[in-house]
Amino acid sequence: MRILLTGSSGQVGWELQRSLAAFGEVVCAGRAASVNSEDNSLHLDLSAPETICSVIREVKPNLIVNPAAYTAVDKAETEPQLAMAVNGTAPGIIAEEAKRLGAVVIHYSTDYVFNGTQSTPYTEDDQPDPQNIYGRTKLAGEKAIQAVDVPHLILRTSWVYGLRGKNFLLTMLKLAREREELKVVNDQIGAPTWSRMIATVSADIVAQGQTDLVDFISSNSGIYHLTATGQTSWYEFAKAIFENDPNKNQQKLKHLLPIPSHEYPTPAKRPAYSTLDTSKISKKFSINLYNWQDALLSAFAESISVPLAFQR
Repeated sequence: MRILLTGSSGQVGWELQRSLAAFGEVVCAGRAASVNSEDNSLHLDLSAPETICSVIREVKPNLIVNPAAYTAVDKAETEPQLAMAVNGTAPGIIAEEAKRLGAVVIHYSTDYVFNGTQSTPYTEDDQPDPQNIYGRTKLAGEKAIQAVDVPHLILRTSWVYGLRGKNFLLTMLKLAREREELKVVNDQIGAPTWSRMIATVSADIVAQGQTDLVDFISSNSGIYHLTATGQTSWYEFAKAIFENDPNKNQQKLKHLLPIPSHEYPTPAKRPAYSTLDTSKISKKFSINLYNWQDALLSAFAESISVPLAFQR
């Protein structure tokens, strides 16, 4: 199998490079790849349609895995056209090129497609109603893929963190080493999800359909929620991070204070509740998902042997 992986230097893409390697040749592509890359990956700018087509036609993959995205949620409010090009338009082009080749697509989306007004986990059948530009562009990307008759999986995830890149885990650990007091929002609820788990589950699904991936994905095409199980607030997540930090002795932090969202205003509105119901993916593919606390402990165990990004 030949696999084209976009966003290969991102936190999910980096993990996918390793989890997908068992299935064949993984051709990595990223926006900065041609300038600074450890793996000779291809240059792919999702905001430029012509480069998407040329790369896919050059690689001729059997499977296209697309974790790449415009993820600067607040910046998207002032760059809506760029966010839409990457998150909304590019996935449709990828789907069209995949269909032309007879390939299949695995694409990643977000909990931010929902408005956050529910008090119970969102299912795949709940009506999307994004409240910010980022969420709207990601929803547009989902619809663009669905509009193309191509075998696909759209995997919605949430609150993604890992040992590299820019994410809440690394930000909190860095700030805890610099400050004695931190204030963290306690009225936004969701499921922190380790990037390694996303990649592992994705590989597990591919493994199940390895004999005839086109037929397998065709039979199971659709949207699935892929997050850790359970739910928490950003404040409680931060608290768990600090308590379980294997290098806790390096922390200067003395006070962690919970605050409401209105005391930490952001350009983009966040959903107050964005927990996703993961029962569909668990049942369909017989997958047991980590609880968010267990996943965090596993990530910290990994960090003992792999230096955290901010410490490099």
